Amino acid sequence: MSRLRGRSSVFRWLARERALLVAPKSRAAHPPLFGYAGDPVRTIHLSILVGAAVLATAAFPFSVHKAEAADPTATPMLDISQLKPGTKGYGLTVFSGTEPERFEVEVIGILKTFLPNQDLILVKTKHPRLEAAKVVAGMSGSPIFIDGKVVGAYAYGWQFGSEPVAGVTPIKNMIDDLQAPIPPEYLLPLTSPQMRLASRSTLGQGTAVAYAGPAGEYDVLAHARQVAAMATGGRNDNGATPMPVATPLTVGGVGELGMRMLRESLGPMGLEPLQGGGGSTTQDPNAPTRFVDGGAIGVQLVRGDVAASGIGTVTRVSGDRLVAFGHPMMQGGVSRLPTAIASINWVLASTMRSFKLGRPVRPVGSLINDRQAAIVVDHKVDAPVFPVRLNVTGVAGAPHPNWNMEVAHEKFMAPLFVALALGNAAESTTSERRDACWHAYTKLSVRGRGSIMLHDFGVSVGGTPDIGTFYSSRVVRSVGALLNNPWEPVQIEGVETKMEFKFSRDLLTLRGVDPLETEIEAGRKAHLRLHLVPFAGPEQIRVVEIDIPRELAGSQVEIELTPGHQTVPDLPKPENVSELMANLPKLSMAPDVLVATIKVGGQGLAFKGQVASRLPPGALDTLRSSSSSVAPEPFPSVVRTVIPLNQFVIGKDSVRIRVRDVMR
Repeated sequence: MSRLRGRSSVFRWLARERALLVAPKSRAAHPPLFGYAGDPVRTIHLSILVGAAVLATAAFPFSVHKAEAADPTATPMLDISQLKPGTKGYGLTVFSGTEPERFEVEVIGILKTFLPNQDLILVKTKHPRLEAAKVVAGMSGSPIFIDGKVVGAYAYGWQFGSEPVAGVTPIKNMIDDLQAPIPPEYLLPLTSPQMRLASRSTLGQGTAVAYAGPAGEYDVLAHARQVAAMATGGRNDNGATPMPVATPLTVGGVGELGMRMLRESLGPMGLEPLQGGGGSTTQDPNAPTRFVDGGAIGVQLVRGDVAASGIGTVTRVSGDRLVAFGHPMMQGGVSRLPTAIASINWVLASTMRSFKLGRPVRPVGSLINDRQAAIVVDHKVDAPVFPVRLNVTGVAGAPHPNWNMEVAHEKFMAPLFVALALGNAAESTTSERRDACWHAYTKLSVRGRGSIMLHDFGVSVGGTPDIGTFYSSRVVRSVGALLNNPWEPVQIEGVETKMEFKFSRDLLTLRGVDPLETEIEAGRKAHLRLHLVPFAGPEQIRVVEIDIPRELAGSQVEIELTPGHQTVPDLPKPENVSELMANLPKLSMAPDVLVATIKVGGQGLAFKGQVASRLPPGALDTLRSSSSSVAPEPFPSVVRTVIPLNQFVIGKDSVRIRVRDVMR
């Protein structure tokens, strides 16, 4: 630390000597740091001290000074070693509108090594609004100044705290995140040749929030748990530990079902969904055109008829880039999320957690890095988004049949907000609290790869849609699988969905199944009687035929009947994006069929895009290579019979039949 003080003294001397050279008349009033004025022996020449300063910089690098040298117009910074308990200063944040306001602070102390290589400054704040609100979600990033120099960002607090005490992230750590290298490919359009030719190792640097699961088996809820664990580091907000001040997620155009979906998915990672109005795709002509220190910033996850923006505060602008929040948003690393200048409506005081209500008013730049001490935003980088268009039919006088929005092209947020769009449209349309069933036909377009068609189906009992239906829909799983694929980046061009509603519970329940014969001859078909119960009306009886393989002669066969939407067909494991797209429309069978499945023993194989469901004895050993670990993927052999019902079906059952060997 003494070396840093010595280096600071050198810089202060250089600044003073520069002033003396510009104004020589004042030299008598400001004697040199060393020697006496006019003494030719003891006076140290400026050129010598410049060399000494350069050597000091090389020997004792300090990122704060590097940042100051890079942008001399940016706010000067202060190292926390110069802070003492009782030191007073001020902070900047927006309490209303877009103009930052001042609040007073007093340093309490410093928690050393609060996080890896990061201390935490404790301060007490003073402002009429903060006396009531205490610690406020949305103030994250508010710059704290001591002696006119920024020392850090308001970023941490205690839930249920009764005092306006906050934790401040040191500015040095935030500037380190600002200066962290970003592969240039990530600042280019997704379709640029450089991006497509990026190496696998470089691509890995941008996958901090990528789904950790098999390609083609995407699960948005599992993804949410993974991102939450990474963002929080497993910390529990028990009220006794300082936690990152929650980021209020201001949401517009969303009903209670959608809010439940967002709270369930985003709450664990420190995002606080609030129904407070969103942001349209247009901008306020009177809004500021650039970010400023202490100004409000919004990270736009979706905009349009449905909107959601994370609200925080800018800490320090340096050239075209800035740091904000003072903590991560999702700990996502290198990212591309749209940002906007935000306007604050009000600071709402709450015993549990006070928060800012705000909205984006002018899109500017992109969040390009999401790290431990800060988010980094670039004014000049555009973030990719894709349109989601939803048309609702079958409901006379529907209040809002057409939905249009733009979703951030992000590995986790994109599939989540596509699910939200479907769920929100279903809730809005079935608000009459009547039973309804719906079909969703989706065209999912990928730049340079064409499009795929996807079909989803659901039933809303009493007008209340099941959240899980939308999370597990084919369109959500497909968007997530494509964006999280392990081979190459893809660009979603658009999602176009047509939802057809019918106000009836168009649903059959499989109540039971009886075999018409308990024993059959090998090679014959088995006949089963299905008991199907509709929501309204008498039980329906259907007799169906099931193929029984001849090789099962002499054995007892179990026939399992499952709904098509719960049956996963045998598919080859995808090895590239093209094979993944071919598989996505086949992730499950149709929702209006029953599937009878018989295990026949032995194994099938899937390899290089091909499937062999039944192999002769010894074939598997022949196909396996003794010199390579790249081999066909085996799976149990089954025989399936698809039973069309033309209605959505639920329920499972099974029966056993004896297959008699026939002597010829």
